[in-house]
This record gives sequence, C-alpha cells and structure tokens, in this order.
Amino acid sequence: MSTLLVSACPGQPICSAVHTYLFVDGLDVVAHSDSRMVGLDPRWLLRPGGPLYPTDMPRKVDVAAQERPEPGPDRLTIRVRLRGETVIWTDLTYPGLDGRPIEEVRFRLYQYLGEVERAYAALKDQP
Repeated sequence: MSTLLVSACPGQPICSAVHTYLFVDGLDVVAHSDSRMVGLDPRWLLRPGGPLYPTDMPRKVDVAAQERPEPGPDRLTIRVRLRGETVIWTDLTYPGLDGRPIEEVRFRLYQYLGEVERAYAALKDQP
C-alpha cells in the first residue's frame, strides 16, 4: 500500500497562485508526471465530498493544469475509485524511485481520507 501526503503552496509571494502538492510514497506526482504542470487549488480538490474523495464508481479527476512555459489547456488527470477499504488511483504515468513507470497506486482508506481531511483543515490557517 502507498502513502499519501498532501501539501499546499500558499501562493504570493512564494509562487504565482495557490496550488496543491500530491506526494505518493514521497514522490511529487504532479512534478514527476509532467514538469509543465502545477496542482490545482486545494480548496477545490480537497473539499469534503470533492474530487479526491473516492466513490465506488470510478471517476476522472483533473489534479493539475499546465503552468509552464505559460498557462495552457493541458490537464493532468487521474482516475479515483474506492474498492472496499482501498482507494485506487489509476491512469498514472510517472517514474518511481527505481525508474520503472508507476501506473497505479493503492491507499488504505483511513490513511487516505485522514490525509485529505488534515490538509483541507490546514487551509483554514492560510489567508
């Protein structure tokens, strides 16, 4: 099973806009998938019942948008689904620590939801 860690960049003056970092087993999924991309707004991605909340019915979720060399229409999309007590992300393509491509990750439901809820609650401390 993989481990999810979610973080958010607060935007100005650190970077141009508020965005989400999604780390799976210590790797930044967005940066490793496509370096032109930046995570979408965490208030949208992480909200209760929002796109990253798993359901029995698989759904496609945009998690990042093209930022470099300038903002564009490209999106990084994953498929999120719930199977029993396991959250599954598919449609991934990023290199793992060993260099082999990662196309699917699985999380324990309690760790996954706990992390999404923790990261969303932390946004209240940001302006």
